[in-house]
Order: sequence, then structure tokens, then C-alpha cells
Amino acid sequence: MSEYNYIKGRGAQENTPNRFFEYNHEIRDDFLEFCRLEGEEADKNRTQYIPIFPKTIINKVTSPDVGMQYSMNPYQGCEHGCIYCYARNTHEFWGYGPGLDFERKILIKKTAPDLLEAKLKSKRWEAKTIVLSGNTDCYQPAEKKFGITRACLEVFLKYRHPVGIITKNSAILRDLDILTELAKHQLIGVNVSVTSLSEETRRILEPRTASIKKRLETIRILSENGIPVNAMLAPIIPGINSHEIMNLAKAVSDNGACSFAFTVVRLNGAIGGIFIDWIKKALPDRADKVLHQIEECHGGNLNDSRFGIRSPGEGIIATQIHDMVRLARNTYFKNKKFPSLNHELHRHHKSGQLSLF
Repeated sequence: MSEYNYIKGRGAQENTPNRFFEYNHEIRDDFLEFCRLEGEEADKNRTQYIPIFPKTIINKVTSPDVGMQYSMNPYQGCEHGCIYCYARNTHEFWGYGPGLDFERKILIKKTAPDLLEAKLKSKRWEAKTIVLSGNTDCYQPAEKKFGITRACLEVFLKYRHPVGIITKNSAILRDLDILTELAKHQLIGVNVSVTSLSEETRRILEPRTASIKKRLETIRILSENGIPVNAMLAPIIPGINSHEIMNLAKAVSDNGACSFAFTVVRLNGAIGGIFIDWIKKALPDRADKVLHQIEECHGGNLNDSRFGIRSPGEGIIATQIHDMVRLARNTYFKNKKFPSLNHELHRHHKSGQLSLF
């Protein structure tokens, strides 16, 4: 790894400007002047928590490439700092940058549990699995301080409503009591992201996430408590973790995962530039090779936005990845299946018939 200007403990290596904000330079100049007058450093590597107050919390997912119908995000921005994260682009809609801003300015939705309860109480709402989170990790470090995810899980349990979780943080085990209760009614499914078995790779690719050992342990403990786990071996990045597919599949299967999913990395929007800057500093010796292999998976570009093709990719390298995934499933998941969640209990709960069950 090149030590030149490398910011340890962060994914993005620059505070990328917001492309929708025409006057970024003026805002930056005002900030620097404020810091000078107040005697503060202009760019301390600290995380800020910023409360926001949305009117709604449930998002309908319209993309045919995403295996969910509804999602909700207690937090916007994510301190985990995964360099490839597609959610970086959404930070621009809040007026921030997709680079270091995404990792250091975390937007907190304290009213999320109340908004969720109001939605689940609505007579017009029909139970569909709601996923925490479709955008940023609901168990990122902010959860330890604010506990919004736990409060939302309590609402799901209260209303007997199915919920999915996507995380790469072992902090989910703090809520094992609620998760176990949800599992008794087939109301919970957890997706744990495991991108590499190499701690060296994990530290630079996903700097503030749980260790690989902790993630595998999390899969094992959840599975032992009857909570179904799907492992997210995603994204697969040619030249970085693509050679690990078989070993990753075996590791998550051995620890109790029912299934696994994958995507081929695509660097859409501002993420392409952020990733290029990162890899030239973190992995300068293989930067060009990795970038060319990613481009080979997307018709010569770092991103392909076509539905049905953008996630699996295409071309020789993508085909090799698919073949390896198929072999891994046949070898380690032949007799395993992720169970369906129960969508009936919520209907009976609203009609006052839950006692009959």
C-alpha cells in the first residue's frame, strides 16, 4: 500500500464535491474561514451525527435487480467506509459529498420507529417484507449510540410484521433477544455481507467494519438461534476478491448460512472517481489491472446501468465468476434453502385475531 496521502481508517481518500451543488467552492471557502476564526482544524477525521426529520421512512423499491419490495434506512451515510458502496451517490441528494462526507456526516432519523409504526397501523398497508437497510448499514457504529434499529425491530415484533436485515457488523448480536422472538414466528431473515477472508483486504476495502472472524461468528450464532442467514458475497471485484469465491462459500456454509448471493462490482455515478483515487493509493501495483477487469465486465466502462445486466455483468471475466458461483452453490449449498417469511400474522394482528394463533 502506498502511504502517500493515505487516510487510515477511511475508505474514500478525498472529500469529493457534490456534483449537484454548483457553488461547492464557495461553501468550502466559508467553512475554512469559520475554522480560522474559531481556531479549529479544517479537516479533522471525526464523524458527525446530524439529526434529520423525514416525513416517511418506508421506501418502495422499483428496481427489478434488487431482491426486495420495500426498504427503510434509519441512517444516511455510513461510517463503515466501504469504498465500492453504491449508496455514496445518495449523499449528494442531502447536500453532501459522496467521498469522505458519506463516511463522516451521518444523518440520524430518530423518528424512524414512530414513522414505521404509523405505517404498519395503516388499514391500507398490506404486509410485505421491509428490509433494514436497502441503502446504508443499520448496524453501523451510530447504532450503538442511538439504538434506532433496535427500536424499529421492537415495532416489527409488536405488529408481527416480516423484516429483513442487511449488515456487515457483528453489532446485530446485541439484538439477539428480539431477533430470536421474530424468528419464532418466521418474521426475520438476515443477510450478512462477507466480501473477503483476508483481513488485509477487509481493512482497506471496508475499513470500519467488523473483522472477518466476527462476521463468520455472527452467521454461526444467528443460525444456531434459528435465525436464517443469507451470506452476501458482494461485490465480487475482479483482481481483488474474485479468486476467493469457493473459499468464501465454504466458510459461510460451514458457519450455518442457508444461501448466498453475489453481484459483480459496478462503479456508478461519483463512485468511479472515488474508487480510482482509492485504488491508486491503496493498491498502486495492481490498480490498472483491476480497473481494466472491471471495465471488461461492463462493456468497457466502470459502470453499466442496464437492468438485468448491471449487477451480474457480462463478458469473459463475468462468465468466469458466474461459473465459479455455480460450482460453489453445487458444492456447499446443494441441500440448503433460505426460508420464506410469514406475511399472514400481520393481517390477523390488525384484525384483532392474533389470539387465535
